[in-house]
Amino acid sequence: MALLRANADDLPSGHTIAGALRGLHPGAPIVVMIHGYRFSPADASHDPHRHILSPAPSLGGWKAVSWPRHLRLQGEAGLAVAFGWEARGTLFAAHARAEAAGAALAELVGRLRVAAPDRPIHLLGHSLGARVALAALARARPGDITRVLLLSAAAFRGEARRVLETPAGRRAEIVNVISGQNLLFDTLLRLALPHHGVTLGGGLGARSPGWVPGWVDVPMRRLPDLGYRLAPPTARICHWSSYLRPGVWRFYREVLLTPEATPLAVMQARLAPERRRWRLPAMRFGARGPV
Repeated sequence: MALLRANADDLPSGHTIAGALRGLHPGAPIVVMIHGYRFSPADASHDPHRHILSPAPSLGGWKAVSWPRHLRLQGEAGLAVAFGWEARGTLFAAHARAEAAGAALAELVGRLRVAAPDRPIHLLGHSLGARVALAALARARPGDITRVLLLSAAAFRGEARRVLETPAGRRAEIVNVISGQNLLFDTLLRLALPHHGVTLGGGLGARSPGWVPGWVDVPMRRLPDLGYRLAPPTARICHWSSYLRPGVWRFYREVLLTPEATPLAVMQARLAPERRRWRLPAMRFGARGPV
């Protein structure tokens, strides 16, 4: 598996990047994976490079699901870049550090672009890692970042809309995956940072379907509408369901590795807001009510 490790305070050199790219299929993508809260590359017991960013996690726990392995970036299929940053401490402190980590990630993307001028570069971020991805997009050069995949983003609508107005933000495509199982964590984030407004857990807040061509909100419960089978949730509350739930990785692979199979315009059309109809109480007829 082609895997390049990088940290916000220790970026790989151009020579190292060139070596990691050697042997890849022409046009194969680069996918930068960004972890969320409570990880730290400086702490062996919380090192993301031994956990979700590793092809073979050595740290235990039910959340230790290998992102690069599930993306199937083996051999010539593409380059997986594991990006670590200091995300421990209080939520307030980690939220602030995500901005600086985004600046470092933008620098890394610039180095990747120099080494691979013709390859698509995508970002995949969970929780506060989504905020890192958005901060990097805001600082990147136009066209350097092709797609951004946000999972249960610990970020806010206001900052996302500002990123969409930047030169790179206007050129990128962003897929924002929303999970109802994350509602409690969205609420806690708003309570912890009350002056930041509404979180992206409620979507970008579009006034009409497709009003932002480069953005699509994808509720996990509606993945079947896009043709993807998804296992039923095993818990009502789970901040990590967006990468733990069986079935989601097929969608993520197609979003990041074969974007032509998941055009944003098609997703926006198929995920248009559902029309709600008035129904008599289900208990009166023994029928199932709306979910």
